[in-house]
Amino acid sequence: MKKQIKYSDEPLNEIKLVSDFLPSPKELSLRNKNTKITISLSTESINYFKDQANLNNMQYQKMIRQLLDSYVFQQKTLTSQDSRTREKPHSSD
Repeated sequence: MKKQIKYSDEPLNEIKLVSDFLPSPKELSLRNKNTKITISLSTESINYFKDQANLNNMQYQKMIRQLLDSYVFQQKTLTSQDSRTREKPHSSD
């Protein structure tokens, strides 16, 4: 049988309110969803990612996914900036 906890009626010390640092359930549900695919990559590339993942204590698939996500984010940013610079100024007639 487990040892029973004995509680006392001692007064509490000063209580400090800690701000909520956890994401809300809505924020958790907004994470990117992953889609499984099959892809052929060079043995050299896979070995590189496996070695790097091993050095950084992470999964090589996750490392590849993060690399692709970063690339996509960068390309979207560049595309967005490029389209804004190509917009013609409105004439003031």
